[in-house]
Amino acid sequence: MELDDNQLEKLMQADINMRESISTLESQISEIKTKRAQIQEALNEACRTLNVSSIKTSAGTLTRKLKTRYWTSDWPEMYKFVKEHDAFELFEKRIQQTNIKQFIADNPDVAPPGLQSTSEYAVSILKNRKKEEKL
Repeated sequence: MELDDNQLEKLMQADINMRESISTLESQISEIKTKRAQIQEALNEACRTLNVSSIKTSAGTLTRKLKTRYWTSDWPEMYKFVKEHDAFELFEKRIQQTNIKQFIADNPDVAPPGLQSTSEYAVSILKNRKKEEKL
């Protein structure tokens, strides 16, 4: 696809406009999420006060569930524990992208089994500040 300078400028401006719209919408979504969290906390407190795990109204049915999350404050000991108990299923199956990239750069002749990668070009546009100053 060949584009002339005018078409390139229009596409770049459209990208900038969309990026700014997304930023505005994300800010609005963040505010909504904050308000929603406050409402959910009030509903959670109501369940605690009433000593119930569900409430049914004409708007819907609320269900209160206990959610437990686990983490460690001592990763070296956690790694040792997992290795000693052969409990590697305790970890999520994903690769830390920055670390694997550095590992590959440091060890070009070593590749973890089954490692796959994909690369793609991405564009980014720096907004022209001079245009803003003229406005």
